[in-house]
Amino acid sequence: MTKAPLTLYLAAPRGFCAGVDRAIKIVEMALEKWGAPVYVRHEIVHNKFVVDGLRDKGAVFVEELSECPDDRPVIFSAHGVPKSVPNAAAARQMVYVDATCPLVSKVHIEAQRHSDNGLQMIMIGHEGHPETVGTMGQLPDGEVLLVETPQDVASVAVRDPDALAYVTQTTLSVDDTADIVAALQARFPNIVGPHKEDICYATTNRQEAVKAMAPKCDAMLVVGAPNSSNSKRLVEVGARAGCQYAQLVQRATDIDWRALDGITSIGITAGASAPEVLINEVIDAFKDRYDVTEKLVETAVENVEFKVPRVLREPA
Repeated sequence: MTKAPLTLYLAAPRGFCAGVDRAIKIVEMALEKWGAPVYVRHEIVHNKFVVDGLRDKGAVFVEELSECPDDRPVIFSAHGVPKSVPNAAAARQMVYVDATCPLVSKVHIEAQRHSDNGLQMIMIGHEGHPETVGTMGQLPDGEVLLVETPQDVASVAVRDPDALAYVTQTTLSVDDTADIVAALQARFPNIVGPHKEDICYATTNRQEAVKAMAPKCDAMLVVGAPNSSNSKRLVEVGARAGCQYAQLVQRATDIDWRALDGITSIGITAGASAPEVLINEVIDAFKDRYDVTEKLVETAVENVEFKVPRVLREPA
């Protein structure tokens, strides 16, 4: 039986970003240096396949520092943690390694600097997301107010409308965030913004690639985890950019083939914490069923690399 033809558009950039790459490397190097078990507070990155792989090597994932023994190293996830967490680890004289993405740390430093200058912070982010919790936890309670939508801006109660600054979660939709920033600037004309946009280069680049790819496709799949903010944003961006069917899949076994019946083109991308092996698995699943012609949709080339902390580069 002959296979139906299918044009497969592959977004570039896609998949791992430098911060995710560094965080995974930190866990692997910690296991090499100190042996198993090494404890990790919260999933190091939001991807089950990655977390399961590290667990198999001896990483123990916990939600709170209280679940960790004093005598084993602990690693803080790429999303960042409130200041109280490293303070508690230091008080217990624990060995800890901070795998917070440097671009998230930049937002933490920014929030602290504005606070030191007497400004109250407004954070644009998703309530309960580890990155939002970590950033808000850099400052005392009440010093960071959270807004998720332009509607929230209308009701946020600030101390002084002329002494405000804002920061954002790094994995948001670029377009949605622009709408919230516009609402903030309309209500608080003197609000201070970041020197450089907080949304990270990887999130921005992946969304731009999806915008370029979406109008060409009957359907689009985003390889990523359901708790990955940047992956979910890619689905929304794809749908908004004109793709009739945009869906999140963790791996090839999640593909809903009935929903894709009759398509002649598909776009594939991946969130910043999805490994290339899972993207290839999805591509191979289409090659099994269709006569595939691959086309790359490249909108940027990434060559960012972040160093791992010095403690891991020194001998044990």
